[in-house]
Amino acid sequence: MSAPAPSWILEVRRRLESPPPRRLASAEGRRAAVLVPLYVESGELWALLTQRAESLPQHRGQVAFPGGGREAGEDPWSAALRESAEEIGLDGRAVLRLGELDEAATPSGFRIVPCVGAIPAGFRARPNPVEIDEVFAVPLAALAQPQLVEDREVRINGRPRLLRIYHVGRHRIWGVTARILQNLLARLGLGGAERYDVEWQGDA
Repeated sequence: MSAPAPSWILEVRRRLESPPPRRLASAEGRRAAVLVPLYVESGELWALLTQRAESLPQHRGQVAFPGGGREAGEDPWSAALRESAEEIGLDGRAVLRLGELDEAATPSGFRIVPCVGAIPAGFRARPNPVEIDEVFAVPLAALAQPQLVEDREVRINGRPRLLRIYHVGRHRIWGVTARILQNLLARLGLGGAERYDVEWQGDA
């Protein structure tokens, strides 16, 4: 995908539509959703991320997209937008829906549907200090740079796997967030996503 043009929203939507995002076969696990907020600034496509508070009981201190568990009767988008409002002060009315990515599972028992949305370039986050320590943005093209990517070999249930880690400044992006980013980069045709493994659901 080349540098974003005025029609970037239509292009991202097209790339997310086909093939349809994968959904996990198992019905087990707590259903959850995250928002993958994108915007364009200075000709670059950026993604907004959070660093979870160290005081949280699960995934503390990790880099994540805003989101969480779905409440009774909620669809993925409703949950993702509600959690984004609670965590970073993002008004759901300012989010333009672009599409969804492959569902992903975590060892903590969540089944996550990533919802990709366009947000205003001038959005200023108001992080909830109970849940979020920091909100920051990263240009997607940077994640395709080999010097920022580490593939670490680990064993999951006795099987060798490559764990993708993105090193962005002082942040380490790994686990399910790295897999969501890999899926997004692959969909957008950006480099560095060739080893995306749709079947690997074993990391954090």
